[in-house]
Amino acid sequence: MSRTNWFSVQTELSSQAKTVLGVFSFILPILVWSIVSYVPVVWHPLVQITDPGSVSYLQVDMRMPRGPFEDAVAEAQAEGQAPPEGFPANPVYLPAPHEVAEALYTAFVTPPPSKDMPWLHQSLWHSIQVIFWGFFLSSAIGVPLGVLCGAYAPISRLTEPFVEFFRYLPAPAFGALAVAILGIYDGPKIAIIFIGTFFQQVLIIANTTRKLDGALAEAALTLGAGNLQLLTRVVVPGVLPDLYRDLRILLGWAWTYLIVAELIGTTSGITWFITQQARYQHFENVYAAIIIIGIIGLGTDLVLGMLARRFFPWDRNGK
Repeated sequence: MSRTNWFSVQTELSSQAKTVLGVFSFILPILVWSIVSYVPVVWHPLVQITDPGSVSYLQVDMRMPRGPFEDAVAEAQAEGQAPPEGFPANPVYLPAPHEVAEALYTAFVTPPPSKDMPWLHQSLWHSIQVIFWGFFLSSAIGVPLGVLCGAYAPISRLTEPFVEFFRYLPAPAFGALAVAILGIYDGPKIAIIFIGTFFQQVLIIANTTRKLDGALAEAALTLGAGNLQLLTRVVVPGVLPDLYRDLRILLGWAWTYLIVAELIGTTSGITWFITQQARYQHFENVYAAIIIIGIIGLGTDLVLGMLARRFFPWDRNGK
């Protein structure tokens, strides 16, 4: 495919071009990360100590700025003592890709430090359950309400002004109230995800429902369809592929609320793992956990996308 075709406005790419560009969307960030991590002249503002020499305040694997390190070397040499040794390094909060890859593997095969601590896969499963229930409950109410708002103007005017107001209220602000009402365990976490996605769902799905081709409704009315038949036989089937696509996007929003939600009450799930690892500056494990969340989210979306092609084969906009 020529470059002109690739960059033509709203031109559909071939399957091969989509695959190539999709792979490069991951390769390019990893390449930048690798350059920053492995090429000393790019950044590497610190020095990681390999041998403290005669300098008493230095320790092996300690990281310090280059300036003080060079001063310590000069002082030791001036006094005729063994100078410290080290190599260029980035701050501890930016581990190299291979360190994160090792952490990603060992997190699943290494048992937790104490018996009362969960394995990483157990923490992940707990977080997935919180996500599921919070999003399921918000969808069970938000989808029907959004469809009704999009189909009937009186319901829209009665509902959407308040929903518009409430969606600007930050969901984490209700954390203390949720704990007071629902306790300190999973109840408030599910509630935060519910609040964070429900009001957005109503507005987005109502707007999607309004985009239904009016000619379809007119044709159904001409054929004698009643209000209930119009809703169940025309409106809902007509917008179902777009509603499904909206829910895929909104599910991503539910994941964004997970970390905040799991900090409310008792810290649990993948958030507990991240906070514990960050506390001890094991940032390679923090990155590994964040990457796992991304893998699960992307994998879920890819599966939902494949199901969409099976459920809605007539949808030309499906992907």
